[in-house]
Amino acid sequence: MDNCDFRLLVGLGNPGLKHLDNRHNIGFQAIKKIAIKYAVDFKESKKLKGEIAEIRKKDKTVRLLMPSTFMNESGQSIINTINWFGLNINQILILVDDMDLPLGRIRIKSKGSSGGHNGLRSTINNLGTNEFYRIKIGIGAPSLNQEERKAKTISHVLGNFSINEKGIIENVLDEIINGLNLIEEQGIK
Repeated sequence: MDNCDFRLLVGLGNPGLKHLDNRHNIGFQAIKKIAIKYAVDFKESKKLKGEIAEIRKKDKTVRLLMPSTFMNESGQSIINTINWFGLNINQILILVDDMDLPLGRIRIKSKGSSGGHNGLRSTINNLGTNEFYRIKIGIGAPSLNQEERKAKTISHVLGNFSINEKGIIENVLDEIINGLNLIEEQGIK
């Protein structure tokens, strides 16, 4: 899977102002930053169950998607969009938070399990495969102690970044945009 002809970039998150700055919405934040870079606006699509924007490049159109389903049902919006535009699985890239990665770290994968992430689980179930590209963005864990971590997971992922964390995240999102350009030029090895 080294040729990267992405036609759909998907940010995972939860809709609504209540969740706007949540750690769990880092995928939405990344997609919005890409939209700002290319000066494109999102439009709600009931058919696709999400908000979609289009970036027109010389020889192709790249779509940005933010599912308007909640995280646990993200896969419905993704499969609707893939089917509507006649895309292949290898033409999608999902941007998603990862609590197992330290804050600010990123990992690019071409396949893998959900790792307990409900948005990825929904995506895998709806696509019928775990072989799709994803960029995991580290949001850090609430604790190293497994018992405490389990007890604080929901409040952590649905909590907002601190001011210090926001600075780190802004830098990471900028690097992701730069990285996407490199991936487009050089592929993923």
